Amino acid sequence: MKKIIYLLIAIPLMISCSKGVKNAENNISVVESYIEAVENLDYETMETLLDESYQGLGPSFGDSISKDQALESWKYNVEHLYENIKYSRLQVAPVHIEQGYNRGEWVSSWAELQIKYKDGNMVTIWANAAYKVENGKIVKTFTFYNEADALRQLGYVFINPNDL
Repeated sequence: MKKIIYLLIAIPLMISCSKGVKNAENNISVVESYIEAVENLDYETMETLLDESYQGLGPSFGDSISKDQALESWKYNVEHLYENIKYSRLQVAPVHIEQGYNRGEWVSSWAELQIKYKDGNMVTIWANAAYKVENGKIVKTFTFYNEADALRQLGYVFINPNDL
């Protein structure tokens, strides 16, 4: 019974979220293909899904990366750091921003992400990303996750410099 009630609540929400997003299904497909490429550590497919003008922002304020830089970073991570990446509890929703600097069609995603490193270490994080999609390509992303938590799970210790 609970599942039916949740479904009845979710349907109007999904309809209202996608209202005004002309290419919602296609945009979601692009983002899901990109996420699948991340899980498969497939930077060649990532390259086909990122626009030449791609700009990635985050997770920290001031972080910015171009398409070429993003692909080089993924190549390095795949070859030297990551054994696998697994998304779970993935949710995506189309969003249309009508005005302002970031107007356009976006896909918001949030997930639990588990990253296993080649050295055997593993981290689990909550990750949230917003993907701006134009003409079947990702042109911009905002990515948010708790970097300090990931580092803590890897064994890093944070010390206040005033305590040294």
